[in-house]
Amino acid sequence: ENLTMEPPGAGESLSQPSFFTKLGNTIKARTQKFLDDSVPHKVPRWAFLAITLAGYLIRTYMLQGWYIITYALGIYLLNLLIAFLSPKIDPAIAQYEEEEDEDAGLPMKNSEEFKPFIRRLPEFKAWLSAQRAVFVATFCTFFQAFNVPVFWPILVMYFCVLFGVSMKRQIRHMIKYKYLPFTVGKPTHKGKEDKGAVVHT
Repeated sequence: ENLTMEPPGAGESLSQPSFFTKLGNTIKARTQKFLDDSVPHKVPRWAFLAITLAGYLIRTYMLQGWYIITYALGIYLLNLLIAFLSPKIDPAIAQYEEEEDEDAGLPMKNSEEFKPFIRRLPEFKAWLSAQRAVFVATFCTFFQAFNVPVFWPILVMYFCVLFGVSMKRQIRHMIKYKYLPFTVGKPTHKGKEDKGAVVHT
């Protein structure tokens, strides 16, 4: 029988990741750590988003182009805003389920129970999605292929109409189901105030 002897470490070298795989994993890990560390810093995150968005708008204004990219960015940010203002569970579905519980004779929930507002799109995910969209839109402005010629006043008018209709519908939904897109805070019940009076016998 002919036995072939493999040099030591030959099998290990085949299973080792390549340089680019290691580099990608390192970048991914550091990016994730940076995002995790930025979670509690809401004001700096949103301030940075506002600065980059203003920089994008100034760039497109100076270049006088890429209007279709700006319109797509505006529509995407509008969808993020609507999801940010919407509750995770639709109040219409919750109300329907409560009515079914009433018909089934199940015990009702206390109407005074504290229920914090849970967003359909959490704050951090909304910021991250918006920031990525601004970066992508800015990246597109470096390529003439994305500069599609359009009549920009029509896009502005259509976006304003869409924004007005969407916000009007959202406000009506909030008024109908009586909720606010933020948590005011859990009510606390205070006892009688201690005036510090001492009774002497």
